[in-house]
Amino acid sequence: MASFDNSTPFMLLARIHVKPGCVDQYLELARVTDKAVQASEPGMIHHTFDQDPDDPQAFVWSEVYANDEAFSAHVSNPPVQEYLQKHAELGDGFSVEVYGTVGDDCRQLMQSFGLPLKIFETKLGYSRV
Repeated sequence: MASFDNSTPFMLLARIHVKPGCVDQYLELARVTDKAVQASEPGMIHHTFDQDPDDPQAFVWSEVYANDEAFSAHVSNPPVQEYLQKHAELGDGFSVEVYGTVGDDCRQLMQSFGLPLKIFETKLGYSRV
């Protein structure tokens, strides 16, 4: 069995719901944020923004972090902070699911945002990431 801790990759799904009439603005916000993250965060090893096929106002950020440190860098990145501020204007839902093991400091950081959060702890498996 592999060992999983704060130094191993994990996946985060951020489920977003956009206010009526704001989808185009939100898509532009997501595009700008995605480009900034790609250019400035080497620890973000996968980053996509996917639309729900049943609800055109619902989206999911799928993110794979190299480790806990990469998550900390992400949430302190100015373009991400700007995105979160603009989400408050354009969005009406935001919840987070984490798949994988994160350390206590990372868990506390995630909880500090006050968003609905569910962390699924890894019990077995391996990672080739």
